[in-house]
Amino acid sequence: MSSLQDTPFLTNSSRFSRPNNQFWTLQICGWVGYCVVVFLAIIRPQFEQSGFDFSGQMLNLAIETLSGFVLSSMLWFMIRRIVHLSLRLTLTISFVSAALLGCVFNVIKLASYKAIIHQQVWYEKFNMLEFGGWLLFSVATMYVFTAIFFVMLYNSRLQKEHEMLLRAQNSAKEAQLEMLRYQLNPHFMFNTLNAISTLIYKNENDKANEMLDKLCLFFRHSLEQKKDQQSTLKEELEVMELYLSIEKVRFAERLNVSIDVEPSTYMAKVPSLLLQPIVENAVKFGIEANKSQGNIIVSAKRVKDNLVVNVFNDGPSPGANTRKGFGIGLNNTKERLNTMFNDVAQVELRECESGGTMVSLEMPFMNEVKHA
Repeated sequence: MSSLQDTPFLTNSSRFSRPNNQFWTLQICGWVGYCVVVFLAIIRPQFEQSGFDFSGQMLNLAIETLSGFVLSSMLWFMIRRIVHLSLRLTLTISFVSAALLGCVFNVIKLASYKAIIHQQVWYEKFNMLEFGGWLLFSVATMYVFTAIFFVMLYNSRLQKEHEMLLRAQNSAKEAQLEMLRYQLNPHFMFNTLNAISTLIYKNENDKANEMLDKLCLFFRHSLEQKKDQQSTLKEELEVMELYLSIEKVRFAERLNVSIDVEPSTYMAKVPSLLLQPIVENAVKFGIEANKSQGNIIVSAKRVKDNLVVNVFNDGPSPGANTRKGFGIGLNNTKERLNTMFNDVAQVELRECESGGTMVSLEMPFMNEVKHA
């Protein structure tokens, strides 16, 4: 496929970006951090106290941390199952569940502490004030993890919706580019077949046969090389030369072509069949309208970060009616460039002071073309 589908926003190669992997990273880091904070804030200050049971305190901390890890994991998997519900219902269920799990967490903490440190059953010498003080911290811990889980899940949802929007926009661009490209071949074929018909009418059958052979070669080349909406400038020059070889049959010595292209621009990315309709207009309104010998000059160069392509013909300057004739190919080219380069390309038709007409195309210089 074309590179429109290969933008950075659409790739998802990083495993860390998946919600499950983010969750496990958060769980490990969060509860390790919890363990460190409890150790530094509660256990470490007790080192100097008489009768301090270091192994018991560390065992109690391990049980507390492990139980919190398990309960927050349960909370995560529950939230993931209900996140598709309405926001109000999801929030209500999640925070009520967090409060209940906070109570369970508090009971486990208190039971572990009394059993390991004081060798008591947790409800012996039960103190509601003590239980409430522990409960506040336990529930707050679960609420913090719940809030973080929501941020993770809704951020992931926003990213997916953004990716879907980008895919829809890119699909629309692909369809538009394809539609515009399909307008070119019938337009060119009509003009060429009309020229062949004229040659047959004039009994110039050899020229008509040569023109048909070259037309077949042109379309064979188009089918082989232009399966995508994008190609390189070098490929477009090859197609243009095939087209001009067809027109050479018609105009013989009347048609002179010069190509002045910087080698550094050969691999620049452009819409397929970019040059052919512009050159076709130059032939029709510059060479055909001029009964004497005419010249077409095609040039391309890189100017800073832009590719500039000029197509000049020294035929009569286009009048109002002739300018209308430029419309199909020129407007089509402008739409295709704007679609491909997000409206930053420029197409200009102007009369030269020394005579003749110049079509100038300016677009961002990009040199990576990806084919299907």
